[in-house]
Amino acid sequence: MNRVIISGIGVTVPPASISNEELVDCFNLWVESENLVREARGQEPLQKSSADFIYHASGIRRRHVHTADGILEVERMTPRIPARDDDALSVLAEFGASAARAALEDAGVAAEGVDLVICASSHLQRMYPSIGIEIQQEIGARGAAFDLSLGCSSAAAGLHVAFNLVRSGAHRRALVVTPELITAHLNFRDRQTHFIFGDAATALLVAAAEEGEVRPGRFEVLDTRNWTQFSNNIRSNFGYLNRAAQRDVSIIPSEGNLIKQQGNKVFKDVTVASHRFIVDFLAEHGRTPDTVRRFWLHEANARMNQMILKLAFGREIGHDVAPMVLEELGNTAAAGAVVALAWNHRDMKAGDYGLLCTYGAGYSIGGALGRIGQRPLPPGAPITPAQGLVSVFDWPRRPAAGMVRPFHHREDGR
Repeated sequence: MNRVIISGIGVTVPPASISNEELVDCFNLWVESENLVREARGQEPLQKSSADFIYHASGIRRRHVHTADGILEVERMTPRIPARDDDALSVLAEFGASAARAALEDAGVAAEGVDLVICASSHLQRMYPSIGIEIQQEIGARGAAFDLSLGCSSAAAGLHVAFNLVRSGAHRRALVVTPELITAHLNFRDRQTHFIFGDAATALLVAAAEEGEVRPGRFEVLDTRNWTQFSNNIRSNFGYLNRAAQRDVSIIPSEGNLIKQQGNKVFKDVTVASHRFIVDFLAEHGRTPDTVRRFWLHEANARMNQMILKLAFGREIGHDVAPMVLEELGNTAAAGAVVALAWNHRDMKAGDYGLLCTYGAGYSIGGALGRIGQRPLPPGAPITPAQGLVSVFDWPRRPAAGMVRPFHHREDGR
C-alpha cells in the first residue's frame, strides 16, 4: 500500500460579492410586491428579512458569487449566465479547471502527470458527458475521469475514493475537483435559504509518496471515512423527470424543485451525527479531539459548527483550532471545508494532526484524518499573525503560492 499525501491545493473564489444588506433590500422589495398580489387573493403575507436575522441565523455577512448580474434584479432574482455552444468549454468545467490548475501549480506538477480526475460537486451542470472528463481534457490530464455527487460531502467523498485508489496503486495522482456554482440553483425568493450559499471551486491533488519520502508542509492522509443515512430534510427535486410531470412539456417549473430544507431538523440531526462521527473516527485511530491541532469543518452554519465542536470537546472551541471562512464566503457547499484547509494550515508544525470533516444532504458525512508539517511561507504571503489565515480581502491581489486565484469567466467559454 502506498502512503498518500495531498501534494497541492487549489482555490478559486469569484471576485463578485453580495452583502446581506444588498440581498435583503432586493428580497424585501420583492416581498412587498408579492404581498400586494397575496392580499388581493386573501392569502397570508410573506415575511420580510433583515441583515441581522441572516447573520444571527447563519454567521454569514456576505457571499461571493460566480455571476452577480441578475441576482439583485427584483423581476429576476437569478444569475444571468448565458448558454454556451456544445463545443465551448462549459461553465462548470471552466470554474473547476481554474482551481485544478491552481492545485497543480501549488504542487509543482504538470497536468500530464495526473492519471485520474474526479469532479466531486453537489451541483453538476449536466448528466453527461462527465464534467470531470471535460476538465481532464481542458487541463491536459491523462488516464480516466468521472463525476461524483454527495451533497455538501462531495469533496470528502471524492477524497475518500481518490485516497483508496492511490493507496492501492490503481492510480498515481488524482485530482479531486469541486466546482460549486450553487447560486444558479438557489431560490433567491425563499426566506429560509436565499442567503445561505455562495460560489467557489477547489481542487486537491492526491498523490502517492515514496517510502521514506519527506514532503514538508504537505497533508499526509492517514485514513478517510464516509457515512450516509437517508433524509428528505435537505432536498432538490430538479431533474429530467420534471418535464415528464408537466402538461406543457416545454416548461420546466422551478417552484418546489430548487434547494429546500427544514433548517431546524437539519441542525439537530446533523449536529448529533457529526460530533459522533468525529469522536468515533478519531477513536479508531487512538486519538481524541484534544490531540488534533486543527479541524476544517463544513462551512454551513457557524452555530452548528460551534455546537458540534462543543459536543466533541466538552467545551467551547476557538477559531484557531477550527477556523471558518463562512462569514465572508457563505456556504460554498462541498468546497467550503477545502477552502478552510487551504487558508489555514501553513502555520502548523511537523507532526500536527488535522481533521477535515464535511456533512450535508443525504444525510452524508465525510472525513479525512492526516498529519501536516511546516512549509516555509512564500514571499509576500498574506498571513495574519494570530491564526495563520490567508486574508480573504487580500486574495485577489496577493495569491499565495498559486493556491488562491481570482476567477474571471470567459463569456464565450473559450
